[in-house]
Amino acid sequence: MPSNKIERKIYDALPPVVGPYSHSVKNGNTLYLSGFTAFGTDAQGLSLEKQANAIFEQIKAVAAEEGSGMSSLLKVTIFITDFSQAGELRKVLGQHYEGHFPASSLVEVSKLFSPELNIEIEAIFGV
Repeated sequence: MPSNKIERKIYDALPPVVGPYSHSVKNGNTLYLSGFTAFGTDAQGLSLEKQANAIFEQIKAVAAEEGSGMSSLLKVTIFITDFSQAGELRKVLGQHYEGHFPASSLVEVSKLFSPELNIEIEAIFGV
């Protein structure tokens, strides 16, 4: 059985983790990103659109640091606290995917870990 080197990373350019987890875990050619939020960014407490943009800036920064980009985005799972904002979210997604549409799940949740947050995004990249 082949053994893959598993790499767990925390990135200085991102807001610090607030629990026992890594920003990313790389296994072979797959990069798994934890759920990113706007917590610790200038968008914390702002609109879903501003929070989503802040999250995608973090996602893009990690992908770039790992030698990848949005064209290698395989899957996203998006958690929002108000499904009525899904239309606003779709506009943001279209801007950030750059024509490379990943597999996607959109889930409404009652709340996230801070009341100032209304969206969380997990991502998987091929690298």
